[in-house]
Amino acid sequence: MGGCSQKMHLIFLLLLVFLLSPRAEAGEIIGGKECKPHSRPYMAFLEICTSEGHTGHCGGFLIRRDFVLTAAHCAGSSIVVTLGAHNIKEKQDTWQKHEVIKQFPHPKYNGFTVRNDIMLLKLKEKANLTLAVGTLPLPSQSNFVPPGRMCRVVGWGKTGVEEPGSDILQEVKLRLMDPQACRHYPNFHHNLQLCVGNPRKINSPFKGDSGGPLLCAGVAQGIVSYGRGNAKPPAVFTRISHYRPWINKVLKEN
Repeated sequence: MGGCSQKMHLIFLLLLVFLLSPRAEAGEIIGGKECKPHSRPYMAFLEICTSEGHTGHCGGFLIRRDFVLTAAHCAGSSIVVTLGAHNIKEKQDTWQKHEVIKQFPHPKYNGFTVRNDIMLLKLKEKANLTLAVGTLPLPSQSNFVPPGRMCRVVGWGKTGVEEPGSDILQEVKLRLMDPQACRHYPNFHHNLQLCVGNPRKINSPFKGDSGGPLLCAGVAQGIVSYGRGNAKPPAVFTRISHYRPWINKVLKEN
């Protein structure tokens, strides 16, 4: 499996779940549909080189002209961000490629429990805001989004456990679930994470979707973190509102 380090493989086994991890190939969300081209102008495609020399992919999203938000498990020795993409294999005039000059994984990120799975990426140059490239608003610290809400996930992850992926940006509607729906994940924490996806449906993010946003009424409430190896919902997302003080501090100082 390209793009995953040996350490990540160990984490997968210990958790008995498959992280929605960087992959050498990109695909699409399970049960989703193609986004209207450039209707999600904040989406970022991350090309990651790991310390072992593997390549991997994650999603992310632009929150300031020079900062992308993603998952901490998407860290690497180097990252290149593509903005303004729809089909990540067909270069367009809308593309903007940016080198990441500094990675800010959350200081309390734990690769074994996969808590605090959030990371800020500082771009070498500020993005040009266009019709195809824009920023996504974040919730306030007090905006604790409740279960029951219907939201959307956007990403370039796989279409199925054994399916080859397409390279087109996809989106899918998912419901926020009560925390007990994620009780099979031993390290799930409702204040830090969101339990996302009706277990009676197949719709789910999967490998390659990591770091992408959970959109609720146009606001990024969550970040794709991990799920089961068979892609059965629900999956676990990082709850962004909890981390606003840390995000604000990093942005202010950089």
